[in-house]
Amino acid sequence: MTTLQYRSIFISDVHLGTRHSKAEYLLDFLRTTESEYLYLVGDIFDIWQMQKRVHWTDAQNAVLNEIFRKANSGTKVVYIPGNHDAWFRDFAGSSYRGVEVRLNAEHITADNRRFFISHGDEFDTLVRHNKILLLIGDHAYNWLLKLNRVISKLRLLFGKPYWSLSAWLKTRVNNANQYIDKFEAVAAHHANKQGYDGYVCGHIHKSGIRKIDGVLYCNDGDWVEHCSALTEDANGWIQLLHWSDRARIEAQNRGNEIDCNVYPLERPERAA
Repeated sequence: MTTLQYRSIFISDVHLGTRHSKAEYLLDFLRTTESEYLYLVGDIFDIWQMQKRVHWTDAQNAVLNEIFRKANSGTKVVYIPGNHDAWFRDFAGSSYRGVEVRLNAEHITADNRRFFISHGDEFDTLVRHNKILLLIGDHAYNWLLKLNRVISKLRLLFGKPYWSLSAWLKTRVNNANQYIDKFEAVAAHHANKQGYDGYVCGHIHKSGIRKIDGVLYCNDGDWVEHCSALTEDANGWIQLLHWSDRARIEAQNRGNEIDCNVYPLERPERAA
């Protein structure tokens, strides 16, 4: 299997400890890629859900072991806790098995651009001002993810590629789109005020690369719906990758062999 080489990789919203986590996909991705930098941009664990019920699998355990392996093999691994694993924010400034824990980070791309990195919940007005609405939304979202799992199993049974109902619905609900647009604008404006060229986050489970307010806004998505990651190559080019069964299934249907199941969600853009 071919190893994909990147300068930097950014992932978030894995939600380990829950049934919703696509740990098998992430494990395949981590084992297929190598990088100088690996940023874990929050909600790697879901402490909220784990306080109610813990769902821990061999694949989830293997994901952690692979991250630690990378950290001890020369990759600079930085963990920035999010709102679902905020408990680890108390350990900011420390390191564990080679993984640095920080509240946020600054990344300099290969072409010397400054990027601010944080989970993104600090820009979410629901988190900051109305926790009741947040809990209602979180409850409904969990039910939607349960339905996602059923649909995914049925599609796999019939040889169909991975597809997310919840991600599809997000693109068709006006209120969701308005919230996402506002979140992106506020986050980009903050990065601009701080003099950054770009901003990397997760949190809203909506991957994307957009130029907003003079800032390259980059959201690496999640590993419960989209199975996506943000990558930087040796020249500083930023790209979103979607890691699913689609390419593998299509190649098998054509009678071809492929080394990995990765394809770009959208055209790569330079960090400028």
